[in-house]
Amino acid sequence: MHIPSAPVESRWPTRLRSSDLQRLARRYPLVFIGGGLLGLLIILAFAAPLYAGDALNMDPFKRLGPPSAQMWFGSDDLGRDVFARTVFGARISLAVGLMSATSAALGGLLIGVVAGYNRSFDNVAMRIMDGLMAIPTILLAIALISLTGASIGILIVAITVPSIPSVTRLVRSVVLSVRTRPYVEAALCGGARLPKVLWRHILPSTIPPLMVQSANVCASAILTEAGLSFLGLGVPTEIPSWGNMISSSSLYLAIAPFTVFAPGVCLVITVLTVNLLGDGLRDLFDPRSKVRV
Repeated sequence: MHIPSAPVESRWPTRLRSSDLQRLARRYPLVFIGGGLLGLLIILAFAAPLYAGDALNMDPFKRLGPPSAQMWFGSDDLGRDVFARTVFGARISLAVGLMSATSAALGGLLIGVVAGYNRSFDNVAMRIMDGLMAIPTILLAIALISLTGASIGILIVAITVPSIPSVTRLVRSVVLSVRTRPYVEAALCGGARLPKVLWRHILPSTIPPLMVQSANVCASAILTEAGLSFLGLGVPTEIPSWGNMISSSSLYLAIAPFTVFAPGVCLVITVLTVNLLGDGLRDLFDPRSKVRV
């Protein structure tokens, strides 16, 4: 028996020409701007060893030195190159943001799909999610770090766990909506196994909103990591990160503001870039929006 597939209207042509990309860029500029800037930031951050120099080298004779041809952003209170530390700090922020968003998306997707199809599991899982949503990320991070010590892994866990409930609720709502549609019921009545129905008919509907939510989680994770590092509860102090740099340089803000300026501006640009990408994806996947290419 032939089971009809989901009647999904194709919004994209089979092959994208350059003119099609130009039209898409004009209609959804935030996706191209945010995605391009984020890709550039990732390349610059993870290629840092090729051009940024040594972020740990200390020279007491150059402490709090102004920007120069040798040190573009000046030097900090220990004579370390602020430019090199800013670039290497981007690796920490982007890694924490991307890994936290990915972990929260996978965890929320798994729990949300099962909760949307199993009523018994749904009642238990949603009460647990309600409890997790009541725990502030900062307090959970403080508790975990006080027990285990500061590390990047613990920081990612502390950011991921409170982010899972929002993703779970989003996925669950999509599953509850899609599971009652005729093509899903037809597939089940035709003898299709539930895992196959979930994979072919339900999971694809959860991907667009999941991508938008993941961008929001990533931006929030980057800010949270910087805030915890500023308080001394994030990554270890010997590892360059934007939060650590802002914290240590705040003591010298009056005499060397350039030491705070570089990591602060990079933090703002990165969070803004991720938010732009999230807003663009939201517009791109809006079912009320039609792309004519």
